[in-house]
Amino acid sequence: MLNLQPNVMNSQSRILKLVYMEIAINRKVYQQAQMYAQGQGLNLGSVIENFLVQLISRNKNSVEKETVTPDAVMSLLGAGDSVSTDDLNGREAYYHYLEEKHR
Repeated sequence: MLNLQPNVMNSQSRILKLVYMEIAINRKVYQQAQMYAQGQGLNLGSVIENFLVQLISRNKNSVEKETVTPDAVMSLLGAGDSVSTDDLNGREAYYHYLEEKHR
């Protein structure tokens, strides 16, 4: 069982609160990670935190990429008649169209 206990840092402008947690990992993985951290001049908690930050930012980037509007859709924007701001879903315009059609 690996016990990560980050320090709580205090400064005049802000207080940074860190979370304490315990994780269970394979002993060999722990030893290799510890050697990597020492080689980089870091502690294991910093290495894990950096990994999680990269993982989260990578996930945010993939979510943003999924919401990109395709070029075909962008080319259609503005192609139709404009709709008044009080009738954004177009119901009034549709009802007006039906009235004209069935006169």
